[in-house]
Amino acid sequence: MDSKSDYIKINRASWNRKTDTHMESDFYDIKGFLEGKTSLKSIELKLLGDIKGQNILHLQCHFGQDTLSLGRLGAKVTGVDLSDKAIERAKELASKTNIDAKFICCDLYDLPNHLSGEFDIVYTSYGTVGWLPDIDKWGQIISHFLRPGGRLIFVEFHPVVWMFDNEFSKVEYNYFNSGPIEETETGTYANRDADLKLEYVTWNHGLAEVMTGLLTNGLEITSLQEYDYSPYNCFNSMIEPEPGKYRIKHLGNKIPMVYSIEARKKNPESKS
Repeated sequence: MDSKSDYIKINRASWNRKTDTHMESDFYDIKGFLEGKTSLKSIELKLLGDIKGQNILHLQCHFGQDTLSLGRLGAKVTGVDLSDKAIERAKELASKTNIDAKFICCDLYDLPNHLSGEFDIVYTSYGTVGWLPDIDKWGQIISHFLRPGGRLIFVEFHPVVWMFDNEFSKVEYNYFNSGPIEETETGTYANRDADLKLEYVTWNHGLAEVMTGLLTNGLEITSLQEYDYSPYNCFNSMIEPEPGKYRIKHLGNKIPMVYSIEARKKNPESKS
């Protein structure tokens, strides 16, 4: 890549092309969602707790399904995403569901130029930080928008997962951030048979890198959990040994699939 903006241009184009395919897929079940089904999973629902009346900023929201599900729980919600096509679809879904939500299209790192104010909760989940090159800057953005005492609720695929090739047959990638990973994908996780060929740029981020990005930006980690399943059937070679819990068939419960972090922004008056 020749410049910082190249990965933004490449990834925005790929997400723009994927958006309508995703909305038409069984994976996202838009019909069920419009009929009242939540898109949130038990992991994040337990971490979130009662959010009625809370002001929530949802980072990397795709076409806003989770954002609007948070709104259905009584939160005041703002969703942010890089893809202009996804944000268009998010606004359409908000209109169809009569949920009051604000959506912003911009690069995450540029968000302070598009949004002001502080939030009770910053929420982000499942396949987000891998699209970001700078985790310290990610932590800065989260801290910037959280009120003192406000919470980060973060659920993400475990970095161990991203070490494997697509068939989970061998370790192909570095656990640690060793620079951009530039690849071409056919299909998409929501529809592997989709007539799509997409370029994208990602980064791997280990747990220590993610935690340090939060700790050095004024957040206290109050919970770190790892899960031996994924709530999504989004990788090759997956089975469903229990309802809503997916694992790689030949690896069983031997590897972590997902992790979660709950953190609070320190009060500036606090000495701890």
